Amino acid sequence: MGDRREQALRVQFDGKLKLRFHGAKITSDAGLLAFRELDEAFRLTEKGSTVLSDPRHGKNTQHTVLAMLRQSVYGRLAGYEDVNDAERLRVDPAMRRVVGGRAKEKEAASTSETCLPAGR
Repeated sequence: MGDRREQALRVQFDGKLKLRFHGAKITSDAGLLAFRELDEAFRLTEKGSTVLSDPRHGKNTQHTVLAMLRQSVYGRLAGYEDVNDAERLRVDPAMRRVVGGRAKEKEAASTSETCLPAGR
């Protein structure tokens, strides 16, 4: 018998995010929120994104290199081997929060959006 908590848990990087049980809005990857807190503290993906570039441009480019790097890194931390799972993960509530940027309000990147052209 655990203690019942009236208040939802909140993470520091996004005050809008609450950790509660709501059967329909579920994610199995809530542990990524702790990784994002660590990432924010050390600015790891932010630093990594400065050495990467995306030669694509135009109105079809909707996600930053930083967001796509985070999606790739956090996906692997959650046990997904490659970007093939991006279609499903793009709507996952935890993934959208840890990716940040446009993904917080819309969706994270799709499989085709996460693949940068080779040799660039």
